[in-house]
Amino acid sequence: MASFNPKDISTGRLHGYLLSAVAPRPIAFASTVDADGKPNLSPYSFFNVFSANPPIMIFSPARRVRNNTIKHTLENVEATKEVVINVVNYDIVQQMSLSSTEYAKGVNEFEKAGLTMLESDIVKPFRVAESPVQFECKVNEIVHLGTEGGAGNLVICEVVKLHISDDVLDDKDVIVQEKLDLVARAGGSYYNRAKRGFFEIPKPISTLGIGVDAMPSEVKNSMVLTGNDLGMLGNVETLPEQTEIDEFVNNVSERYPNIKMMSHHEKHKIARNYLSYGDVDSAWKLLLS
Repeated sequence: MASFNPKDISTGRLHGYLLSAVAPRPIAFASTVDADGKPNLSPYSFFNVFSANPPIMIFSPARRVRNNTIKHTLENVEATKEVVINVVNYDIVQQMSLSSTEYAKGVNEFEKAGLTMLESDIVKPFRVAESPVQFECKVNEIVHLGTEGGAGNLVICEVVKLHISDDVLDDKDVIVQEKLDLVARAGGSYYNRAKRGFFEIPKPISTLGIGVDAMPSEVKNSMVLTGNDLGMLGNVETLPEQTEIDEFVNNVSERYPNIKMMSHHEKHKIARNYLSYGDVDSAWKLLLS
């Protein structure tokens, strides 16, 4: 058995062990606003519920390991003392992943991830309309666990109102876990779908994905592509050049002889098939052909 003293290994390596061994972890999809009211949205898997009376949840936006900076979420909850914690189900997992991209301060991750801002009843931060359960929270306390990279910041939240989609409730207003279809975080690129086990999502690119808001209107408003599809498509730094698109069309001309005459609906259906295999590049070339 391998044994380690935490102080003898790098913080990054220790962080990896912790994330892989303490898993799967529920995800707090935290919506906040800054002092000027600008929205921010980011997921955190250092999260759980700790009390029912009063209803208390805690999540931890840790200091970044690589450069010891703090996240916009922490800045916002310190300034406003409010947050909405949205749960993440399988239908929005790719959009959630895209929102974790480190966009500049002031960039609206709701728009980048193609998610809908829904006004809250009590707090200022918006809810994620696509999330099946949303918790409006007041921040009671923030406990700073350290000043070095990797140190956590416990945001202790009291739930002041919760919203549950009718789609996940039975006739007695009890949540049906199978309908909720939650996902959780594990180590590396692994996630866990409650009813199907582990799966992988490539981490957002180290540069900045274009986001759903930068897509052609016929793509982002597609009646065929799902939120997860859009999340995958948004995690590219640039769109293919016309020469690349033309080469792709030539290569698939035997399989799709009428590709240039296809409707958006037809192309979107084929693009979904490419995306099901993780082939985002081909999906984009088809969509733009």
